[in-house]
Amino acid sequence: MAKFTFNMPDVGEGVAEAEVVEWHVKVGDRVEEDQHLVDVMTDKATIDIESPVSGTVTALAGEVGDTIAIGAMLLVIETEGEVSGAEAEAAAEQVEDEMSDAPVPAEVAERIEVETSDAGDQEDAAALVPSTPVRPEPVGSEADPQGQRPSFTSEEKNGASTGSPRTEVKVLASPAVRQRAKDLGIDLAQVKPAADGRVRHADLDAFLAYNGGFGAAGVSRADEAIKVIGLRKRIAQNMAAAKRHIPHFTYVEECDVTDLETLRAQLNEGRGDRPKLTMLPLLITAICKTIPQFPMINARYDDEANVVTRYGSVHLGMAAQTDAGLMVPVIRDAQGKNLWQLAREIGRLAEAARSGKATSEELSGSTLTITSLGPLGGVATTPVINRPEVAIIGPNRIVERPMFVADGMGGERIAKRKLMNISISCDHRVVDGHDAASFIQAVKTLIETPALLLVG
Repeated sequence: MAKFTFNMPDVGEGVAEAEVVEWHVKVGDRVEEDQHLVDVMTDKATIDIESPVSGTVTALAGEVGDTIAIGAMLLVIETEGEVSGAEAEAAAEQVEDEMSDAPVPAEVAERIEVETSDAGDQEDAAALVPSTPVRPEPVGSEADPQGQRPSFTSEEKNGASTGSPRTEVKVLASPAVRQRAKDLGIDLAQVKPAADGRVRHADLDAFLAYNGGFGAAGVSRADEAIKVIGLRKRIAQNMAAAKRHIPHFTYVEECDVTDLETLRAQLNEGRGDRPKLTMLPLLITAICKTIPQFPMINARYDDEANVVTRYGSVHLGMAAQTDAGLMVPVIRDAQGKNLWQLAREIGRLAEAARSGKATSEELSGSTLTITSLGPLGGVATTPVINRPEVAIIGPNRIVERPMFVADGMGGERIAKRKLMNISISCDHRVVDGHDAASFIQAVKTLIETPALLLVG
């Protein structure tokens, strides 16, 4: 017997350490070569690490949430035969090579849905949220939104009923949901799951409310202590850094999108086999047409080097909400795409992320970010800048209100109009308030005169 010390492999250029997100083995477990051992996260990636040898695990380097330096001991495996230094080095190199082409993880990408600012038109692309996004480059894996990986039968994965007794049916739910249901005395088999067949906290809430348990005497919700790790931890760090280093200011303007919505409906009627247009491609087009007049908006600020880089191309990030956290698919050279190309690219990026096939290039390099809560967008938002960018734009939900409009005879009349507020947060070190207001006013002109979007 021999002890093989498996050190944390080199998981990427410039990476000095990695955080343990989830162990898939414990001391005493028998592992085989290429078996999934652990998930780790760096500032650039979430990565599945596999075993280079077969044997029995005798030691683990740390617990979930601990940080381990590259080259430091990750775990120890007792092997049945001797493992030479050359063999160990070759095994470690093979692990590193296999990680180099890793796609995006399913736990981050599995439930991305795009929502536009139109309350009545939620299209299949990316749910945009007002926050500082994180751009992981992780290895894909089949996981639930909490990062757990229970084993399911093929019937369960497909949401099919096996007809087996209830005690043999595995309900799809994360450990946190299972524990909460146990604390509340709820049989998960009695809870109606979401469309994908997985029971989530919201489903438990609905079950409690429907059965009179939510807030009823004798029923209380257990306290939960949730360790902040992995993607959630990166988001927390990036959010804190953005607010700590960037002096934000937010400007909000109201836009009349009645005519824009009419144009969108007309374009969709004759779209043929082209993707259905949402509000998002129209808004992106207005932004891109306006950027050349306000280059300071499409920029990044390196505050350590004290250099602002103004970009000639608009690489537009879309802050996307998932169960695990935020992702930012990036539309490259958005200024060079027409409405249909933008709609198609939004759909393509969303599908790539959802299926775990998005590349690191598709999730990095944005020069300006757009973020929205769609129909939940509220009256106004104060989005947090995606550092090191200097601006982030947040369209809010569309509402109908009476307004005074020209009656065509030199007077005014009251008419029902569709209105939408647009928020922009800027880095006051780089962008002046007058510039931000002027930029949004120019975008407003295009939105309220939508024919201009199709010219040039």
